[in-house]
Amino acid sequence: MNSRLTAQVSYKAHSAVPALPAGGVIGLIAPAGPAELDLSLATQWIQARGYQLRVFPGVWEKDGYLAGADATRLRDLHDAFTDDSIDAILCMRGGYGSPRLLDGIDFERLKRHPKPFIGYSDITALHLAITRYAGFVTFHGPMLNADLLGDKQAPTESSLLDMLSGRQGSQLAHPAAFPLTTVAPGVACGRLLGGNLAMICAMMGTAFELDADDIILFIEDVNEPLYRIDRFLTQLRLAGKFAGLRGVLVGDVAGVDHEALIQLVGQTFEPLGIPVLAGWRSGHCDPNLTLPMGALVSLDADRQQLVLEQCVVTINNHKA
Repeated sequence: MNSRLTAQVSYKAHSAVPALPAGGVIGLIAPAGPAELDLSLATQWIQARGYQLRVFPGVWEKDGYLAGADATRLRDLHDAFTDDSIDAILCMRGGYGSPRLLDGIDFERLKRHPKPFIGYSDITALHLAITRYAGFVTFHGPMLNADLLGDKQAPTESSLLDMLSGRQGSQLAHPAAFPLTTVAPGVACGRLLGGNLAMICAMMGTAFELDADDIILFIEDVNEPLYRIDRFLTQLRLAGKFAGLRGVLVGDVAGVDHEALIQLVGQTFEPLGIPVLAGWRSGHCDPNLTLPMGALVSLDADRQQLVLEQCVVTINNHKA
C-alpha cells in the first residue's frame, strides 16, 4: 500500500475547513470527465455572487472520456489545494476519472491545506479518500456545468453558498415541495458519509473504500434500474458495511420508481433497527442540496430532520 495511506484512520468527526470568504477565489478543476466551459458565462456567474474564478489547466483538456491525462488532473488537484490564494475548489463535472487519481494523491499535502472541496457523482471517490486520509470535511454538492450554470432551482445555489460561507444554521433545510419519507423511525448521531452508490461499491476492496463505522450512510444514484440498486446494497451488506451504521439518508435515485425504492430500502435496512429517511434532494436532481461529508450530524427520521452537530467551516475575517 502507498505509504501515505498507512496513517491510522480516525472514526471521530472530521475537521472543519476555512469558510469561503466574501470576495474569495473559487478554483475550478476537472478531476473526472471533460466538459465545454463557457468562460464568460462562468466568470459572470461567479462574480455576480461576489467571488472570483480561477480555472486550472486541465479544465481545457480532453482525453477521450477523461478531462486530460491523469497527470494533468492530479496536478490540478494538488495545485488547487496547495495554492493559498484559492479559497474553495469546485469540480467541473462528474462522468468518470476520479478513481484513477486516488493512489497518486499526497494526502499529507492536502491535510496541510484544508479548504472546501465540492462535487458529486464520480467525485464520490475523492470524498471517500479525502475524508478518510486527510481528515477534513468535504462537500457533496453542485458542480459548475450541470448545476450552477444549468439554472437549477434556487435552493441548489443557496444551500451551497450558505454552507461554504458559514451562514448555514445547524438544521439543514429541505424544500417543502419535495416531501420526505420516513422509512424507519428513530434518531441517531454519526458522521455523514457516502455519495454515489455505484461509486461506493466500486471502491470496495481498495484502500479507499467506505469506512462505515458509526456513520449516517448517505446514498444517491442515477440511471440504475432497481435490481442494480438492490445488487449494490446487497454487496455492501455482504461486505459487512452495515454492521456499524447509525442511520441511513437516501438522496435522489433518479429513474427508479419511488414506491419500489422505498420498499427495497425498507427491506434492506429494517433488520438493523436504525432510522432511515428517504427523498433528500441531493444528487442528480433539481434542486441539488449540499451535504457535508465527514461531519457529525443527527438524523431524526421521525421529525424528518438532519442537524449539524459540529461546525463544518471556520470563519477567519483576517485572511492575508
